[in-house]
Parts: sequence; C-alpha cells; structure tokens
Amino acid sequence: MTTPDPLPAVAVNDPAMLARLISSVALGDQQAYRRLYDATSPKLFAIALRILREESRAEDVLQDSFVNIWNGAAGYNASLSAPMTWMVTIVRNRALDYIRRTDHRTVELDDDLEAVLESDRPTPADLASAGQDAASLQHCLKRLDAGQRQAIAFAYFQGLTHSELAATLKIPIGTVKTWIRRGLEKMRRCLDGATA
Repeated sequence: MTTPDPLPAVAVNDPAMLARLISSVALGDQQAYRRLYDATSPKLFAIALRILREESRAEDVLQDSFVNIWNGAAGYNASLSAPMTWMVTIVRNRALDYIRRTDHRTVELDDDLEAVLESDRPTPADLASAGQDAASLQHCLKRLDAGQRQAIAFAYFQGLTHSELAATLKIPIGTVKTWIRRGLEKMRRCLDGATA
C-alpha cells in the first residue's frame, strides 16, 4: 500500500492560497493550519527575531502568535489586509507585548514606534488586527498621501526599519521618517475624529 503524496508547499507570496488556508483554519482544519505554519513561520520568525534579538524569545512569540492565528482565523477579513500583513501584525504585536511584559532594560525603538507604544490610543495596527473600526481605519489610510501610506504599511505591517524602507523605496532616510511621522499624525487625527 502506497502513502498518498503530500500536498504541495504553499508559497508565502501566494495571498489567495494563504487566505484559503486561513478560511480553512477558521473551520478547525488542522492540516490547513500545518500548511499555513510551514509556509509562513520562517518569515514570521525572522520578524520576531528582528524585534526581540534572541532566538528563544522569538520562538516563544512565534508559538503564541500561531495560537492567536488559530483562535482569530474566523475574524480575518481579506478585504482589509493581505494574509501575510495580518499575520505579521499579530507577530509584531505579540513581540512588542512580550518586550513590555518581560524587559526591564531599555529597549531601543525608533522614535515613531516608541510614541505609538506609549500612546493610550489603539494604533492603526491594533485596529486592523483586532478588526475594530475597520471601516474608519481604511477610510483614514486612504486619506494619506501615497508615500505616507506605503511607508507606514511597510514599517508597521511588514516590519521594515527606516533604513530598510529608504533602501526599498530608494528615497533618503529623512524623507522616510518625515512620511511616517506625518502619516501617523494624520491617522491619529482622522481616527480621533472617527471615534469621537
């Protein structure tokens, strides 16, 4: 008796397949969950490692993030974000929560991210990942200049640093910082108006 061929590997850059897997995970499909894990865990681990700078901590956060993905798959909305964006947001949020809970030393964060973490208001990433005020968030993102929107998306949803953004977008690092700072200010004003 021959064993069936394993299912083909899923590519991280195949958002349609990843979205289908998340939909199957929402229905409790463990095989889809395994395929989703196999396809995305290397990239998600790299993001956690970049934030936490320690493999064991990044592994803990990755495991915790996949529990969140399993439990939150039913709330994923493909019209709001790409599958990898949604999962990257979960990993980033869990890594930053881990830092806040466990680190008593000073953590070096860029100025914009530090300001967002210290704010009592939910960040754009929190709103997107939690599914709260999704229409307001989408409306406010659309109001940003294209450069601001792209810089914020890369920085907060894909985990790129200012230097990486400057290299990716082929613009000076000062421009990247300005776009992010001004974009976040516009987002906060817009979201404050939407929730008032």
